[in-house]
Amino acid sequence: MRINNALIDEATSEAFPMVCGRVIVTARDGYWLNEAIRATTGLATSIIGCDAEAGVELYGVETPDGRPGASILIFARSLEKLGKSLIKRIGQGAMTCPTTAVFNGFTEGEPMNTGRRIRYFGDGYESLKTIYGRNMWSVPVTEGEFLVEEVFRAKEGLAGGAFIIMARSAEPALDAVKRAREAIAPMPGVILPFPGGAARCASKVGSKRYPFLTASTNGAFCPELRGTIDSRVPEGVQSALEIVIDGVDGPSVRNAMRAGIMAACGAEGVVKITSAEFGGQLGDVKIPLRSLFEG
Repeated sequence: MRINNALIDEATSEAFPMVCGRVIVTARDGYWLNEAIRATTGLATSIIGCDAEAGVELYGVETPDGRPGASILIFARSLEKLGKSLIKRIGQGAMTCPTTAVFNGFTEGEPMNTGRRIRYFGDGYESLKTIYGRNMWSVPVTEGEFLVEEVFRAKEGLAGGAFIIMARSAEPALDAVKRAREAIAPMPGVILPFPGGAARCASKVGSKRYPFLTASTNGAFCPELRGTIDSRVPEGVQSALEIVIDGVDGPSVRNAMRAGIMAACGAEGVVKITSAEFGGQLGDVKIPLRSLFEG
């Protein structure tokens, strides 16, 4: 199967369930909103080495306080780990940024006492308010007050829907990533947790040489190792970049994968779209790439 001149490989992406929270961040204007988002979603590319995977879901969402806002999705391995991540990220990220307020974005799901825990920063001067139709903790800060919703909710999501773009050189690979990111960005329910939407270091489960590692470079997709190991990089390919998608459910992830692949194949110089396979070691939710285009 081909889209434009790119071969869609008979490969299967291995996704896996994770617990997901949706956070609505608002601020006085776009500048402070972006600063809050940057701080709240920092160091959240992969649970290989981060406490969570996080990113902007949508900008310009409708917000409870009517101010500029964005929705953020945060994924973790368990409800407990997600709860801890939310407290740290909201408390050390959003709360420290001038003018922000933070709201829960899910109407259903498992409750987490996120705001109820963050309010302790108020040192006894905090207060519970009913505002915007929500229970909000008001924490006094030197700029005024920080408002955070008392209870956040979590639901099961799907992480690790992935495909690898193989191109003749860096330029078309990077162009393909930008095209894929632009196609996925307006789609609700998904995030691209890696920088700019792409990972330059596709990983494999564990390590052949270092038993203390949970993951290491996937040499089969490294162009420079072609000819020295069992490589999956075709001749003529000099750059391979991976797009990883996390979403609130399976259909959202699959739709984003489809849109991203189609957009990436519009870049001249893209040779092949494939995915790493681990025999079920990574995830038990199988997404064959070609199945995304059936029907």
